[in-house]
Amino acid sequence: MKSTKKYENKIVKGDSIKIMNSLPENSVDMIFADPPYNLQLGGDLSRPDNSAVDAVNNDWDKFSSIKAYEKFSIDWISAAKRILKPDGTIWIIGSYHNIFKVGSVMQNLDFWILNDIIWRKTNPMPNFRGRRFTNAHETIIWASKSEKSKYTFNYDSLKASNEDIQMRSDWFIPLCTGKERLKDENGKKVHPTQKPEALLYRIITASTKQSDLILDPFFGSGTTGAVAKKLGRRWIGIEREDDYIKYAQERIDNISKTEDDELLKTITKREQPRIPFGSLIENGILKAGTKLTCAKNKYEAVINADGTLHTGPHRGSIHKVGAAVQGAPSCNGWTFWHVKDGDKIKPLDDFRQAIIRAN
Repeated sequence: MKSTKKYENKIVKGDSIKIMNSLPENSVDMIFADPPYNLQLGGDLSRPDNSAVDAVNNDWDKFSSIKAYEKFSIDWISAAKRILKPDGTIWIIGSYHNIFKVGSVMQNLDFWILNDIIWRKTNPMPNFRGRRFTNAHETIIWASKSEKSKYTFNYDSLKASNEDIQMRSDWFIPLCTGKERLKDENGKKVHPTQKPEALLYRIITASTKQSDLILDPFFGSGTTGAVAKKLGRRWIGIEREDDYIKYAQERIDNISKTEDDELLKTITKREQPRIPFGSLIENGILKAGTKLTCAKNKYEAVINADGTLHTGPHRGSIHKVGAAVQGAPSCNGWTFWHVKDGDKIKPLDDFRQAIIRAN
């Protein structure tokens, strides 16, 4: 039986399609792909002072026609789908030159699109010719292998890192600059489209778990591998250009993985053990007769010996009674009800979390 072991945490030199086709089927948890954009630039670009713009004019980004680019996209995305696990996801980034073609190919191959993310660059390159809008964003398509995939989405981790606000699909992240930008011995950029680590950090944190296997078929400057190593994920990079491999490997070798496994975990509330409210009574953490209140002291209820609450005509679970007093269809009783502790009040969830930590 084939294994990915010999490829893991390594840069594999060669053609991405051929190498993906050699990997075991259903073996990769997540794919991040930054494919050639087929920019179709018409000649050299220059600034108003006639200085040259360091744009993407490499041979790997040139295709003879849109049809040729479409065939290339079908071939590599098909190879990617074969190796993606049934519950895996793929992220593909692109610009207006290619992302619509990529999206069409993905839908034709029966990927299930979950989101399109707008990466809004806080420091975009100006449109020097002044004939179009400044191109200030790129689009990332996030998709699962199928409509039935039970994909990973670390919603709670993302929300906690975003000031307890639900993470949106428009991301404000600057271009890769400063010390993060890889440069050769002459001070020239190693790769023209190096992605910022902040972008990959959010993607990997959002859709993988510790020790998951991530593949990047267009590894370039190695941002995916660098962030994966920091976050305790396994990775495979595929790259055919020797210079990119050299600098990416040096970059990754200089990174120290976080050794404390607890710091790398992304635990969602759904993955936490279920703690019945009644267990707080059974363990003497709360007692029958204890009064509960909402955060605004507008509603009160009393705990019964059987673990139910009652207030006025309402009796039932912490969730049912919480919904009833508000006239709401549902309620999370763990966060709605609070216990008075001197001059302060503590949400019931604090007591539940104490039990989870103790176990």
